[in-house]
Amino acid sequence: MGYRYIGSKEKLSDIIIRTFKADCPDAHSVIDLMAGTGLFSKALRKEGYRVVASDMMSYSYHHLVVNLRLNTSPSFAGISNLFHRQGDSSDSYSNALAILNKLDPVEDYFHNEFSPEGKPKNGFKPRMYFTARNASKIDAIRLQIKDWYSRGLITDTEHSLLLHTLILSANDIANIAGTYGHYLSHFVQRALNPIVLQPVSFEPNANIDGHEIFKGFAEDLAPSLSGDICYIDPPYIKRQYAANYHILETLAREDKPEAVGESGLRPWRDQYSNFCSKLKIFDSFGKILSGIQCNEFYISYSSEGLIPIDKMVEYMAGYGSVDKQEIEYKRFKSHNDNSPEKVTEYLIHMTKA
Repeated sequence: MGYRYIGSKEKLSDIIIRTFKADCPDAHSVIDLMAGTGLFSKALRKEGYRVVASDMMSYSYHHLVVNLRLNTSPSFAGISNLFHRQGDSSDSYSNALAILNKLDPVEDYFHNEFSPEGKPKNGFKPRMYFTARNASKIDAIRLQIKDWYSRGLITDTEHSLLLHTLILSANDIANIAGTYGHYLSHFVQRALNPIVLQPVSFEPNANIDGHEIFKGFAEDLAPSLSGDICYIDPPYIKRQYAANYHILETLAREDKPEAVGESGLRPWRDQYSNFCSKLKIFDSFGKILSGIQCNEFYISYSSEGLIPIDKMVEYMAGYGSVDKQEIEYKRFKSHNDNSPEKVTEYLIHMTKA
């Protein structure tokens, strides 16, 4: 389970963390400022760092809760009275998923807006993000999770774990090329498989103490954050995450927004990132570099970035001493993307003056 994420540094995490350890051997805490799927934060946790993680996307928040605050299955005590009906597994998390997997389909928001048998409210033709059966199962599952949470039957952490699991499982059967900017015109085999919530694994010996998670824009959060190292993996192309992962955001928010246009995008301007704009990116960087209580900054950037790498390095040099590391990397590509396979990733290290 997992999903292809624009700019993901999962495959580069070992290189980046080795660089942290070589350059800053006494560092104990890392700010993962734009944490995305939370996999890099999880890698930092595994290496013994105290992690301060943030992102503007709601799905990221739930991923971070699971990746940083859980090393075993929670008890789900509030719904334990339901477990005997499911065969009473010794694992409460598996019991909760069994209940959700056995729900009857419900023709609600996802069925209407994102399946071929739906009738979108805005009058557009039916969309094909999910089969009608899978969309209706998603509706039933998300409604049940929301009901449990609204009645106080599951904790905040249990709520995040169930949404994290739903997001990953729904993505496994989504009829998309890579992101949710649009659906495919015909159902691929993966999308025809029935959705089944699969339990995620935990690391029993992982340290879950002291980590902090924030939701919001990095430039707004900056003055309240402190750490030994600040790692910044900003968006560096025009593609907005809020638009390209709108369905995952809707699952995370548990709402029913207006589905706009042929692609059914949720209204997303409230999550517009200035890092996707040549005109606004340096203003946001300035607020971060000035505001965060940290001296060691590492910025991931790319040869495909909106700003030429030399100009980016020149800008960072205005705040301190800078060096740059180059890493050849196989780029993120949607299936219909004809751009080059390789891209040069840069890791810029700036020590505040």
